[in-house]
Amino acid sequence: MNDQAEALRHLVRNQELRGEGRTTRIIAVTSGKGGVGKSNFSLNFALALSRLGKKVLLFDADMSMANIDVLMGVTSTYNLYHLLKQDKTIWEIIQEGPQGVHFIAGGSGFKDLLDLSPSQLNFFAEQIGRLHGQYDVILFDTGAGLSKETVKFITAAQETIVVTTPEPTSITDAYALIKMVTAMEQDVNFKLIVNRATDDKEGRATAEKIGLVARRFLELELPVLGIMPDDPNVSKAVKRQIPFAIAFPGTEAARSINEIAYRFAEVPSSTVFANSGVKGFLQRMFKRS
Repeated sequence: MNDQAEALRHLVRNQELRGEGRTTRIIAVTSGKGGVGKSNFSLNFALALSRLGKKVLLFDADMSMANIDVLMGVTSTYNLYHLLKQDKTIWEIIQEGPQGVHFIAGGSGFKDLLDLSPSQLNFFAEQIGRLHGQYDVILFDTGAGLSKETVKFITAAQETIVVTTPEPTSITDAYALIKMVTAMEQDVNFKLIVNRATDDKEGRATAEKIGLVARRFLELELPVLGIMPDDPNVSKAVKRQIPFAIAFPGTEAARSINEIAYRFAEVPSSTVFANSGVKGFLQRMFKRS
């Protein structure tokens, strides 16, 4: 682990010396309720983007039920807790997952992100700021529902992907989340993923149902990023602790996640958010702290 951290630090130093930098696209992935496959989507979406040549950091920002490392069958030595407590630097808690995707484990049960002391807050912001230009995409897999931490990530990100399923409770909770966030923050850029759809028709009908209500009552357009099928291979992959895009690359779910990643990557980051990158994210993250 120490060798890995040193290698990451060395990589960053070399990039800085060569003047290499990226416009980093900051994405929050969230859901109105648990159990809709949000974290599984985040992990496989990150892998699909990586296969398209994007340098991706997957940040497990679920402060109560962090499980990204479990889904990929990796044991995390360090996690977000060690950064917030100033025990480790950002480079020491970044680990490498399958296919070169970097990730930060969340640390289950730690919910004090917004209750940090001023010195801890400054340290956290300074460390996250070091990611500026080092990744093409940073994905924050947030907790389900609307905790105060989740709201911060949603309103600070350039884009927020809301994952839902065709189940009525999932649809209702997804809309409630969008409605409450929109009431607090007017410029959140939402996109919708319908997961576990029986077929494309059901997925589109679900998306249209939420989109119609959002347009009517919130005056909000809700673009559909993609439809994910109800593929039995997904649950098989979860049990094996291998991302389904790796365990079953030829399945419907794998093809769908690849199409979604390709569609996402087609949109240049410069057209997504005027105040982009890690620095813009930090400004929005802590503007009310």
